[in-house]
Amino acid sequence: MEEAINNMISEIRKPVDPEINGSARKAELQSIKQTAIDCKELLVERQKLEQMVKDLSATGTIQEEADYGSGFAERMAK
Repeated sequence: MEEAINNMISEIRKPVDPEINGSARKAELQSIKQTAIDCKELLVERQKLEQMVKDLSATGTIQEEADYGSGFAERMAK
């Protein structure tokens, strides 16, 4: 995962070719933006995994995130 993140960062750092313009430039900028978004998602997932490993080392168990999707009122409304 770390290697993928580093590859994405190196792709983002590449300058946009000043020779291109119009729709080709827009497509390249959109590609850079999408790569940055994907990289951010990978970083978040990596941080979650690191926290899980840290919790597992400290407590010996992995705690699941609480799901607050349907609360008391939603369950009782049925």
